Amino acid sequence: MTETIINIDGMMCSMCETHVNETIRKAASVKKVKASHKKGEAVILSEEPLNETDITKAVNDTGYTVTGYLSRPYVKKGLFGRH
Repeated sequence: MTETIINIDGMMCSMCETHVNETIRKAASVKKVKASHKKGEAVILSEEPLNETDITKAVNDTGYTVTGYLSRPYVKKGLFGRH
């Protein structure tokens, strides 16, 4: 699994988040996507690494601006190490 975090400028409300989520789902095969206008980012989980150029273009084409892109192996958060 891969976690991709995209910094996005221009989201102002929950409708913007929905628009970004739908755009990303159409542009790539993703397991989960959650945009936040308050954080100015979208967090994406996918089986394989995403094509940065395709995702950036899709988001930018909607009128928002991608200002950062980070892709890394996904580490599930949980109770690892606790007894």
